[in-house]
Amino acid sequence: MSKTAFIFPGQGAQYTGMAKDFYEAFPVCRQVFEMASEAGGLDVAQLCFTENDRLDITEYTQIAMLTAEIAMWKAVEERGLTPDVTAGLSLGEYGALAVSRAMALEDIFQIVRKRGIFMQEAVPSGGAMTAVLGLDPETIERICEETPGQVSVANYNCPGQIVITGEEEAVSQAAQKMTEAGARRCVPLKVSGPFHSPMLGEAAKKLGMQLATVEVQDIEIPYLSNVTADYVTDKAQIKDLLKRQVASPVKWQQCVERMIANGTDTFVEIGPGKTLSGFLRKINRDVRVFSIEKIEDLEKLPC
Repeated sequence: MSKTAFIFPGQGAQYTGMAKDFYEAFPVCRQVFEMASEAGGLDVAQLCFTENDRLDITEYTQIAMLTAEIAMWKAVEERGLTPDVTAGLSLGEYGALAVSRAMALEDIFQIVRKRGIFMQEAVPSGGAMTAVLGLDPETIERICEETPGQVSVANYNCPGQIVITGEEEAVSQAAQKMTEAGARRCVPLKVSGPFHSPMLGEAAKKLGMQLATVEVQDIEIPYLSNVTADYVTDKAQIKDLLKRQVASPVKWQQCVERMIANGTDTFVEIGPGKTLSGFLRKINRDVRVFSIEKIEDLEKLPC
């Protein structure tokens, strides 16, 4: 039986003007921006729609990206399309959490605003991330383990693309070894810290304390955790998994493969950019992929 997944991208796909057409066209989308602004204590519409130097700063990027994604999702929902399953990459997992109905939107916005602040505050000096292209996961993991200092896998994105994270020197040394081991390229990423590394443990701890203040609800639409690459079946697991996610590898490729193995053959990426659509085509070219980024994309949705 055919199944449809809604999927949400993570930090890095943001740009000025994202979701502006949705905001201007649909009252429900404006309501999302208003809710996020109230919950986050800042003007999210201004943050997203006007040229500024904050949009690429983690503290602000996360609330902006998530608001754009949820606004777009609400426009999709108004057209009567409901997914069988949902998932998101890193920050995008909070979009999936919203679709699953496991947490109130107001609480999700408050948590993500704090998440961005905690991650920005916890970033140690000398952290880095590098995308490793064209090398198998086992070799990458082995080299990380053998390299002195802190370096580990941050993201399993798709076949041939894995991101490593950690101390700048250790990441650089590991990347050199991976090039020698046959990696096609190792590309340093323009990020403000070693995200999804144990070095973000303090941010995870603070996020856990913040999550303790909100209520989780029964999961109405199944969603997958980046940490386990499996379905979250018990609402009691949610807070711990979200806490762990900050300092743990994102198993995105494994999440997608798990959904496909469970019968999902249609994926709808909701949010800025087409990053996840690109990953999907490398993971499995047999699935249908749709991308919702502009209003006109709504006409392409599967019925």
